[in-house]
Amino acid sequence: MGLELHHTPVMVPEVLEGLAVQPGGRYIDATLGEGGHTEAILRASYPGGQILGIDADPEAVSVAGERLSEYNDRVLYANTNFRTVRATALTFDFVPVHGVLMDLGLSSLQLDAESRGFSFRRPDPLDMRISLDQRLTAADIVNTYSQSELADVIFQLGEERAARRIASAIVHHRPISTSSELAGIVAGASGRSRSKIHPATKTFQAIRIAVNDELGALQTALEQTVSLLGHGGRLCVISYHSLEDRIVKTFMRRESSDCVCPPSTPVCHCNHRPTLRQISRKVTKPSDSEVESNRRSRSARLRVAERV
Repeated sequence: MGLELHHTPVMVPEVLEGLAVQPGGRYIDATLGEGGHTEAILRASYPGGQILGIDADPEAVSVAGERLSEYNDRVLYANTNFRTVRATALTFDFVPVHGVLMDLGLSSLQLDAESRGFSFRRPDPLDMRISLDQRLTAADIVNTYSQSELADVIFQLGEERAARRIASAIVHHRPISTSSELAGIVAGASGRSRSKIHPATKTFQAIRIAVNDELGALQTALEQTVSLLGHGGRLCVISYHSLEDRIVKTFMRRESSDCVCPPSTPVCHCNHRPTLRQISRKVTKPSDSEVESNRRSRSARLRVAERV
């Protein structure tokens, strides 16, 4: 029996337009997931389009490989974190490219997996690693960090105003072994019972980001993409929360600027030259109809820049 496919990719028409997909083009999907965006790009780049798909999650690569089996002569796979995107592309002799896509959201495969601990709706082990090769787990953070360290993680990476109360409750109830147990503790400490989102959402986000160093990986990957793009090549990034979007926005703004000197500097001395042009300064959001049909798209934000 084949692996069940869950994933509905977000903002597919907007991504194809943002990448300016063309027949015979070469593209990097730096967050392959279950291959939904890659499949759409392969169809739009027919004939001759090629994709290098990168993902740190080996299960995602396996599922994507099954989903994309009819395109195998046009797809290359790399099971690695996108923070090594440049080295990976060079290894596959896949430079320059017409576009790079990063979709920073968790896939349905990860959210639905019972052994990964990403969901707060089941008693799953507290893991939250995207790559199982790394050592740090959510259980390590929850059960060994000091109260002040926990509060910092939850506040800085989850933007959770009740971080101190939540950290105190976590320390009081340790050891904690399952995601649902943690979610219940957080919900009780947060003081929020009437909300559109689960009261543990921000805390789970914070712990997941810390476990996988997601913001550090994103910054590193972005800085490597410029050298991979040919002239006119496009960089498309879909983010899902303000911390990610701020990094992407700042990067694209800096790389499209003539000067990156501090505002207080009277005369420019940075010698910076723009490497990107922002296609639009405004972020692109999913349509109302997409949000209605795919609730996981509701927080998606797309930014696009072009190599100059």
